[in-house]
Amino acid sequence: MSKSRENLKEAFAGESQANRKYLAFAKKADEEGFAQVAKLFRAAADAETVHAHNHLRTMGGIRSTKENLEEALNGEVYEFQKMYPEMIASANGEGDKGAETSFHYANEVEKIHADLYRKAAGALGRNTPTDYHVCQRCGNTVEGEPPEKCPICGAAKSMFKKID
Repeated sequence: MSKSRENLKEAFAGESQANRKYLAFAKKADEEGFAQVAKLFRAAADAETVHAHNHLRTMGGIRSTKENLEEALNGEVYEFQKMYPEMIASANGEGDKGAETSFHYANEVEKIHADLYRKAAGALGRNTPTDYHVCQRCGNTVEGEPPEKCPICGAAKSMFKKID
């Protein structure tokens, strides 16, 4: 891999992380009553998304929807079969309950994402409308109406956000 390609990959990861971090910072600023700072964080997060998309596109990382579904599925499977189980074991061994819980939530949800990607790949081209809701505590992603209680983290139905 050329140095430019390595740099694009590194820049994509950095810009992606900055986007997520700035959105978390914006949420905290909103909670603390700093609306203008929150708006600045959201603006910077959007710019970081533009940068990340540019880098990914330049790397050839955006292909057909079918190929993108396959890549997403493979990533989710890797996460729940290898990455998160190792992280859960490490956190458990260190007695870091917060990390263990965070990794557990993600691990359980990645299994759901893999199933949703498989289903979408099998239905590609049919465009059957469905709603998705995401638990704002653990990330549980459900089709249709959310449950009264999240089966992963126990959050109430009101903690699910409808995705438009």
